[in-house]
Amino acid sequence: MIRVTVYKTGRHEYAGFDLSGHAGYADSGKDIVCAAVSALVINAINSIGRYTDDRTSCITDEEDGRIEFRFSQTPSHDALLLLDSMILGLEQIEDSSEYEPYIDIIFKEV
Repeated sequence: MIRVTVYKTGRHEYAGFDLSGHAGYADSGKDIVCAAVSALVINAINSIGRYTDDRTSCITDEEDGRIEFRFSQTPSHDALLLLDSMILGLEQIEDSSEYEPYIDIIFKEV
C-alpha cells in the first residue's frame, strides 16, 4: 500500500509530505496505481522547483518507494496550488472503489 502523509501547520499551511510504499496492484512495471501516484507526485515536485521560487528539500529512495518533501518556509500561492492539484489527483485515486485499497492519504498537523 502507498501511504501519503501531508503535513499542515496550525494555520492550515502546507509544510510538506511523505510518501512511502508500493501499491501492490500489479507486478512491477505494470502497476497503474503506482504509475499514477508517481506521475502526480513527481510532476508536483518538479513543477514547484521550476515554476516557483520556494525553497524545498526532497529526499528519495526509489527502492523503498519513499519521498520526503518539505518546504523551508511558508509556501507561495503557486506552490500551494500545485500541491492542491497533486492532492486532488491522489484523493481521486483513493476515492475509487477499485484503487482505494492501494493508497491511504492522511493529514497531520505539525
